[in-house]
Amino acid sequence: MSVAFPYRVDGRGRSAEPIDADAHIRELIEQLLFTQPGERVNRPDFGCGLLQLVFAPNSLELAATLQVLVQGALQHWLGTLLRVEEVRASSSDATLTVEVSYTVLRTQQRRSAQFTQEVGL
Repeated sequence: MSVAFPYRVDGRGRSAEPIDADAHIRELIEQLLFTQPGERVNRPDFGCGLLQLVFAPNSLELAATLQVLVQGALQHWLGTLLRVEEVRASSSDATLTVEVSYTVLRTQQRRSAQFTQEVGL
């Protein structure tokens, strides 16, 4: 059984399940992107540290670092579910936007998902 993200209780009083498999994979990507390493007690290496780079000066080097960081984390943690095709990241003020294009391995369907996170100063 998969649990929906963010966690919520359904009408039966049980943990809600994702709507479908594609929604579940998107939710897993979002969790991975915006979880800081060390944030999870039993999985201290889970996450990709993306939010630590939000306020770094924009440059080609930063863009390349973000791409490698995200692709590496996705491959490590979700490599049995998807194949990463492309990662694009941008930041504006205190908002980070990441777009991930990927192929779902089970169905071989290409998907794209965009994630936006407001980051406090």
